[in-house]
Amino acid sequence: MNRLYDMEPRVMDDDMLKLAVGEQGPREEAGQLAKQEGILFKDVVSLQLDFQNILRIDNLWQFESLQKLQLDNNIIEKIEGLENLTRLVWLDLSFNNIEAIEGLDTLVNLEDLSLFNNRISKIDSLDALVKLQVLSLGNNHIGNMMNIIYLRRFKALRTLSLSGNPVAEDEDYKMFICAYLPDLVYLDFRRLDDHMKELAEMKHQYSIDELKHRENLMQARLEDEQARREELEEHKAAFVEQLNGTFLFDSMYAEDVEGSKLSHLPGVGELLEAYPDKFVIICLNIFEYGLKQQEKRKAELDFMECVQEAIQENQEQGKLKIAKFEEKHLLSLNAIREESELSSIETKIVEYSEDITELFNVLMTLEMQLVEQLEETINMFERNIIDLVGLFVENVQSLMAQCRDLENHHHEKLLEIAINILEKIVKGEMDEDLPDDVRSLFVDKDTIVNAVGASHDIHLLKIDNREDELVTRVNSWCTHLLDKIHKDEIMRNRKRVKEINQYVDHVQSELDSLECGDLLD
Repeated sequence: MNRLYDMEPRVMDDDMLKLAVGEQGPREEAGQLAKQEGILFKDVVSLQLDFQNILRIDNLWQFESLQKLQLDNNIIEKIEGLENLTRLVWLDLSFNNIEAIEGLDTLVNLEDLSLFNNRISKIDSLDALVKLQVLSLGNNHIGNMMNIIYLRRFKALRTLSLSGNPVAEDEDYKMFICAYLPDLVYLDFRRLDDHMKELAEMKHQYSIDELKHRENLMQARLEDEQARREELEEHKAAFVEQLNGTFLFDSMYAEDVEGSKLSHLPGVGELLEAYPDKFVIICLNIFEYGLKQQEKRKAELDFMECVQEAIQENQEQGKLKIAKFEEKHLLSLNAIREESELSSIETKIVEYSEDITELFNVLMTLEMQLVEQLEETINMFERNIIDLVGLFVENVQSLMAQCRDLENHHHEKLLEIAINILEKIVKGEMDEDLPDDVRSLFVDKDTIVNAVGASHDIHLLKIDNREDELVTRVNSWCTHLLDKIHKDEIMRNRKRVKEINQYVDHVQSELDSLECGDLLD
């Protein structure tokens, strides 16, 4: 599988890509136009770059619409530079020097992949290719039959080629594949018959049943993890993630060295029994309130349906106006062409020009009416969403204040216990034994007061940080949402006005060209 270097290795630069696009572009009149104006890489859907002696895949980031890419018969050593080709359906990398499958994680729409005649020894790193139907891996170095089991995850896989690999020399090769890939239709370019599949299933039944059991357990775990991730995302969208349990309270003590020491003091254990429960109840109140407010915000976002309905209705009205104009448009052009008298031609041209102006005014009036309607709707939504976010922030801050009150109360009680113990130690009335690191805090009053204060400061900081994070995120979400809605409407309006002008310019240019021709005749 060594490649002969008949020429110097080449780089995929703009010149190579432009030449390939130009040669594979449209022919005749369309081709001439494309050559004059240039073909945008982002519009190309198919690209052929075989037999180019390409060493490295590069400079394909602009081909965002590409669906078919042919890179066979080069000297490519690594799969890379394809991350932006998310619409790719067909990829040919056969007859190269590739040693590992990699760099395909974003190609979620890929259906047909050829890596025939390379140096690959392991089938892996294809997990993202959930739509994969055809996989060609013939003439490689794959020797382990366990590679076949990896392919069970590709539910759409129907065609597989592995001939020319060491694994294909195994006497159980075909039966093993039929048993472990029961949905496969073609193997090494031949259709698999049902009888062989039945024999294969019987031969490997015990192993298959065991494998299915393990796969089911794994699938259940994956589904549980996915459900947890989705739930966490919902909580994040409501800005109250990890407030439905002890997370915030636990985080207060996670880095609290002094608090850990003070927990060994007599009487602190009882104090710590009630404190977490009361704290978590407040966190749960914040959490539940946050989810309810999120539902209200979602309900407000339904206004976008009203916006789309208004736009659709306006567009339909515009289409009707244009359709009526088009009917008259053809009649008017024919009437001008058939008219022989110059004065009549000029009169009809003036009348038709007035029709064009009237159409322009009607379409622009419709657009202005829509702009005013949408502006009113968007402004109403903006007021509502700002009020909702403001109320949410206000109530969350009130609940967080309750958390601080609890912490302040706990701090006062803890300090009172610590001072009492210090007095007992000074008087020699302390009966309980204390760990050495705890006793070292009771050197004097300042030391123990500072230790209790340090613990308190850490707790307050955690509460403050969580509150600040929530408030900052929800305000940022609100700002970005409103900015996007306003920007989208501005862009929609500009696009519509441009469309109207282009259409009117087009019909006017038709009239102008007709006018010049007829007057000359």
